[in-house]
Amino acid sequence: MSQRQTLPQRTAASRLVVVIRGERAEDYVPVIDTMVEAGVRSFELTLTTPGTFAALPGLVERYGATADIGIGTVTRPDDVDAAVDGGAHYLVTPVSDLPVVDRALALDIAVVPGGLTPTELHSTWNRGVPAVKLFPAGQVGTGYLKDLRGPFPDLAVIPSGGVDLEAARAWLSAGAAAVSVGGPLLGDALAGGELAALAARARRFVEVCTGSGAE
Repeated sequence: MSQRQTLPQRTAASRLVVVIRGERAEDYVPVIDTMVEAGVRSFELTLTTPGTFAALPGLVERYGATADIGIGTVTRPDDVDAAVDGGAHYLVTPVSDLPVVDRALALDIAVVPGGLTPTELHSTWNRGVPAVKLFPAGQVGTGYLKDLRGPFPDLAVIPSGGVDLEAARAWLSAGAAAVSVGGPLLGDALAGGELAALAARARRFVEVCTGSGAE
């Protein structure tokens, strides 16, 4: 195993990654503005959203002093290169693709590879990544993390897929390093929904993930 990477400090401290998957990158700014104001400190911008790479440098400039801007749905080594060139703070993959992981490690950018089975998760964890993404987490539940910790006691896991507020609390209580949250937090915000409602949801997730709110 190579020397283990670390997650960006704000992502690690907040224990919350907000996944933004929209129709177009032009919709990012008002949504991210609202969530940053509400205390969110880490965003995964997905490559399934058209225009994400073109928008990346400007978003890093706008938010980089306050929040980590990551790139998700990374599936090719060329995606790694483009994300690094755009100034991304970290990468997330949906699958355990070793050439992608190795390219990120070679370029010294933190990468969180996705996987579901023990074989998939260990194959990338053993490379020295800072954490692995358990996906789709909603299909297994928190007991799966306990089972994984048997053979892999040091495994840092970020569950993703169907993580709502109560699931976020449960996963973190079970020992997850962070949670990856999309639709349950974003709601209809990317389709013109009420930003005040988005802010309220974001504040509650921040409270749960940082432990700052009353239980």
